[in-house]
Amino acid sequence: MPAIGGGGFIPANLTNPLTGLAFAEPSLAERRPMAIKITNSPDYVRPQSGLSLADVVYEYYIEWGDTRFIAVFYGNDAEMVGPVRSGRFFDEHILRMYHAYLVYKFSDPREKEYFYSSDFAGFLVVPGFTSCPPFQVGKYARDSYNNIFFNTTKFADCLARDGQDNSRQALRSGFFSQLAPMGALVVNRVYTRYSAYSYNYWEYDPATHKYFRFQESQDNIKQQLPAYTPLTDALTGLPVTADNVIVVFVPHIFANENQADDEVYHIDPIDSGQAFVFRDGSAYPARWYRIDIDQPLLVTSLTGSPIYLKPGRTFFQVIGETSTYSQNGTDWSFNFLTP
Repeated sequence: MPAIGGGGFIPANLTNPLTGLAFAEPSLAERRPMAIKITNSPDYVRPQSGLSLADVVYEYYIEWGDTRFIAVFYGNDAEMVGPVRSGRFFDEHILRMYHAYLVYKFSDPREKEYFYSSDFAGFLVVPGFTSCPPFQVGKYARDSYNNIFFNTTKFADCLARDGQDNSRQALRSGFFSQLAPMGALVVNRVYTRYSAYSYNYWEYDPATHKYFRFQESQDNIKQQLPAYTPLTDALTGLPVTADNVIVVFVPHIFANENQADDEVYHIDPIDSGQAFVFRDGSAYPARWYRIDIDQPLLVTSLTGSPIYLKPGRTFFQVIGETSTYSQNGTDWSFNFLTP
């Protein structure tokens, strides 16, 4: 299916093009990535499973004050990823950029009709009535709708059994370097406020050279002050961290009034837009570019030179073009605004 790329060459040293790191297990390079939807609300779904093992994660607004993650798994496997939740129009872009299978738990009828009539319909993965695809019920006492997980370690065998395409893909490598670019602004915390019900920050830790994720622990309503708690991974027991945090400003539109009433967004990272890159405790004003619809975003300086990311996990905060930001010393705050 040419719309999301064909098999291609990965260098002999087996460097993961999504992280700039070597594959721990070379056989992992010989497959397509998986883009898995992971819920972030209601609060009791936390801690989620698998976020600390993803190569790239995008967080974006869905509706009614809530956000959701779509996590790309390529360089690592995870026995339980989730809770897996429903698909959105935005997910098509991640599927295409990473030549990925899209793993999700059903969708709104409007999105379902679009997905299944598309040229990527063969790369959609939803729960069925057998062990393939490898969905499973979670171990925790959650409601059934928020208790479905995906096992990436078993997916390759399922695809082989069904004769599905799981070939190595021609993915453009990102620009990575252990050396941070010059001329940066010192930033300690990066706050993103999507709503009174969903807000977070990333805090840079000089000891580990990583950003640690903190998630809201109470709604910021009725004069309640913002409150945060560390976000952890139930699968690994580790904090959720990132080596790079990138805030991207992307158009959020509605196709018609009915979609506006239901907050059915079309979030379309097409062409280019404003961005900020955070790595090694520093901020870099940037631009994102979607040069090829079937390749990951390219992030550059304002003069057009590629910004070298730190090798490791990258976490994208997707916000609207009309969103605002402010600086208070070494704290930067981004405030999501809807159209």
